[in-house]
Amino acid sequence: MSDSLVVIPARGGSKGIPKKNMRSIGGKPLITWSIEHALQASCVDRVIVTTDSEEIAELAEAAGAEVPFIRPTDISTDVATTESAISHALDWLKVNQDYVPKDVILLQPTSPFRESGAVDRAYDSYKKGGFDSMLSVAEFWHFLWKDGQSAQAMYDYKNRPRRQDIPTTDVKFKENGSIYLFGTEGFLRNNNRLFGCIGLFCMSELESFEIDTEEDWAIVEAILSTKYL
Repeated sequence: MSDSLVVIPARGGSKGIPKKNMRSIGGKPLITWSIEHALQASCVDRVIVTTDSEEIAELAEAAGAEVPFIRPTDISTDVATTESAISHALDWLKVNQDYVPKDVILLQPTSPFRESGAVDRAYDSYKKGGFDSMLSVAEFWHFLWKDGQSAQAMYDYKNRPRRQDIPTTDVKFKENGSIYLFGTEGFLRNNNRLFGCIGLFCMSELESFEIDTEEDWAIVEAILSTKYL
């Protein structure tokens, strides 16, 4: 067991999908997927959910997570940052339980797809790489354009490369929002989940689906009906 704390932030309010963290998808509440991924990881010491909702708190505890407090409303608004929720959680645990984890693993409940062992593999990569913080990503192969008076390509369209011919040194990655890892001390100094020497943990395109809209929900629900991660 490692001295690492999983924090899962889950507000009760959501403009895009009302009460999405409590809504059932693939046979269980959305938040339950992330809780189960955390509980299955051998690198995890504790799993807490920070929420302003008593209903989410009950669901989270039923799934096996700790909910030692209800998050204050002033850091549970649409404009409140995830960093503010993490800071509050760390402060509460220090003051009330004299508990200060060495590392924090942030799992966002809007990312229900994680392959078995993904959290452990990410933590192992984070520790072995000697990183200060790490984020999960997926390879990005799309050809991008910028709009304007005349559209501009962000690649050489006159010599369009094949995907398999793109040099590994030119591969780009997109942040997928699924897993973040960071040292507690560094987070408190920087008030940001990413700082110092930052590592990348590459996940598959399937694992990179995030649920923010009803369209996202429909896609993920369709995938879950055919594939279980």
